Amino acid sequence: MKTLFLGLSLTVSAFSGEFALLATGYRLHIDRHEFDGATVRLFQKDNGFTEMQASLVTAFEQEPDPPVAPSPEVKAATPELSPRELVEAAARKNGLPANFVHSVVSAESAYKPDAVSPKGAVGLMQLMPATAQAYGVDPRNPAQNVEAGTALLRELLIKYDGDPRRALAAYNAGPGAVSRYNGVPPYRETQTYIERVLRKYNKAEQTQ
Repeated sequence: MKTLFLGLSLTVSAFSGEFALLATGYRLHIDRHEFDGATVRLFQKDNGFTEMQASLVTAFEQEPDPPVAPSPEVKAATPELSPRELVEAAARKNGLPANFVHSVVSAESAYKPDAVSPKGAVGLMQLMPATAQAYGVDPRNPAQNVEAGTALLRELLIKYDGDPRRALAAYNAGPGAVSRYNGVPPYRETQTYIERVLRKYNKAEQTQ
């Protein structure tokens, strides 16, 4: 299975917009980075920075220049995106593999924007009301739901040094449960959830 983080060249970014390649094989979108001895700080716009061991990053890639937007006279109206298109867009924005986010959405709601769990989790990525409030989004808005859920996944992957199992456990059962058991908690629901997501992800990666 691919791991979720990558390794690195010792340079300091002088431009805004780049990808940090993690030792686990994943890319994270950041604005810039700075090294401080054996650690590296990954700066994100409006979110301060995340500090991690430099050995967890293998390289940095400059983000391509965005395409020139058409003039207002010829710009077509933006069509409403499907749930799958929302996932693709959120994955690109947050620097996560689209297949990984797709696997989470499939396990969480089977792509149903109006899904509501017995515990009150809402939407495509089954955000709890407190989580939606923390990200300042309306969980019933599909685009906001997917963006917040994907951003949360990114934060959890960084928090757990790219370990997808612990990140998924925290997404499903909460970071408190992961801390309490120093890893994946012994909850059958959570363990089944992790295996389901990773199985879908691995299958998707192998068919590409």
